[in-house]
Amino acid sequence: MKTPRPEAMKIRYMLLHAYGMGGTIRTVFNQANAMAAAGHEVEIVSVVRRREQVQFPLDERVRLLTLADQRQSRPVDSLGRRAWRRIRGKIVPAGEFAASYFTERVEKAAIDYVSGLDGGILVTTRPALNLISARRAAPGVVRVAQEHMNLAAYPEGVRSAIARYYGRLDTVAVLTGTDRREYQRLLPGTPIVRIPNAVHGTGRPSPRHEDRLVVAAGRLVGQKGFDLLIPAFRRVVDRHPDWRLRIYGTGPKRDRLRDLIKEHRLRDSVTLMGRTDRLDEELAKASFYVLSSRFEGLPMVMIEAMTQALPVVAFDCPTGPRDVITPEVDGLLVPPQNVAALAAAMVRLVEDRELRDRMGAAAAVTARDYSPSVVMPRWERLFAELLGRGSGTPAEPSGTPR
Repeated sequence: MKTPRPEAMKIRYMLLHAYGMGGTIRTVFNQANAMAAAGHEVEIVSVVRRREQVQFPLDERVRLLTLADQRQSRPVDSLGRRAWRRIRGKIVPAGEFAASYFTERVEKAAIDYVSGLDGGILVTTRPALNLISARRAAPGVVRVAQEHMNLAAYPEGVRSAIARYYGRLDTVAVLTGTDRREYQRLLPGTPIVRIPNAVHGTGRPSPRHEDRLVVAAGRLVGQKGFDLLIPAFRRVVDRHPDWRLRIYGTGPKRDRLRDLIKEHRLRDSVTLMGRTDRLDEELAKASFYVLSSRFEGLPMVMIEAMTQALPVVAFDCPTGPRDVITPEVDGLLVPPQNVAALAAAMVRLVEDRELRDRMGAAAAVTARDYSPSVVMPRWERLFAELLGRGSGTPAEPSGTPR
């Protein structure tokens, strides 16, 4: 018998900057759109706003609210400073990656919002917001913390705050089985559920794997390890000078990476492509995808590449790649930050078309476990259970992806 859909729920997603770029923002927009399409009342709350328009598609039924508008048109204070550049708040720990955003004024705006809520579900999406929700959310609000980064990536001060306050939350949702085990050790007795992010584009035709092209994508920051990928690709080009690498994304390391490309004499072989709205199409042109990150949460672009039947070469970094990839089946894992091993794995795929085809087909099968049709019902069941409306079906049934 078919399980009945939960009745309409009020769901609020809280993001630091809903107008920015990044995997967490895109994931939350996808979740909000899916929940609105399912008939729920959905709101996205952007703690700050520094752009005119959102960067990802948003269902017109989803309400978008800003707490602290920081666009350049905002007034300045008596000293000529923008109003948001003031003393840091008290709740967000200094080691939180976005701590600089949480001035006294911004933190107060977030606290005022969560403390003024009346019922429904509040989904917060990074430690700063999770801690504010844990410490200040109004009684009767169901508090769900989403963690989009692995626990070990956080500085000690952030982990200490997590250990002290996350037990007040109704549920902590993490992306991988590794994350779940780590959070369970830190937070015994706190409900920890693993629900991966959903990707779109599953079920598309397989690429031919004929083009001599490798693709990588992500913010141009140290975490993504493109400074390791570029010298690794130098070794590929030494053996196969007709192969090319395209890196999609923007970020503060662009000039440094451009210099690195020149240093390794790769200007004809490696291109920094910038941002694209058509990444699916660009992935479909490639023969395989490479992930060179130093650490991850769950690398969504990697899974999107797998939906395009691309095999993956990845550092076995914490966390995500090993939680998704089965080595020698749908991709190749190499020791973290090992440039020589990364180069050797790329050369192996470059030289073995049959291996690319076999792993690519398996990658497309793996990616189906991350489709919206699989992931979104788990969120609905979780929310319904937390509100006491569930059918008893667990949010994380056995047999789900690792």
